[in-house]
Amino acid sequence: MRVGIGFDAHPLTPGRKLVLGGVEIPYDKGLSGWSDADVATHAIIDALLGAAALGDIGSHFPPGKAEYKDISSLTLLERVRDELVGKGWQIGNIDATIIAEQPKLRDFTSEMRSKISQTLKIDISQVSIKASTSNGLGSVGRGEGIAAYAVAMIEGSR
Repeated sequence: MRVGIGFDAHPLTPGRKLVLGGVEIPYDKGLSGWSDADVATHAIIDALLGAAALGDIGSHFPPGKAEYKDISSLTLLERVRDELVGKGWQIGNIDATIIAEQPKLRDFTSEMRSKISQTLKIDISQVSIKASTSNGLGSVGRGEGIAAYAVAMIEGSR
């Protein structure tokens, strides 16, 4: 059994869709980034890669590379899942927290859990997604961006 932790943060910007946990959230701003900038899925990817000691998201899917421009982070997550399975790992569980002052995310976390569990081909009971604020502290607290943390547990014969 191995555990990994992931973190990601992106600034909010007008003119982009806001995608978190693979779900498009109605909001007047989206996250700036090379892919869809889904910080929740990116944190989960880094947690899974970290648990398997396979580097980080940037080493697997470098920003600036044309094939990753505006790509769905769920596609990237699926590729990471396939790599883990190919190396003999099974995903035990995922626990993620999204930190945002706005928009309120409580009504979207169930759908996020569903999208992540379907992409990883695991039971929804193995995926926890929570939303929190930073109580006005820092750049996230000022509404300048959104951040996410994730922990993943994997199991295998290694």
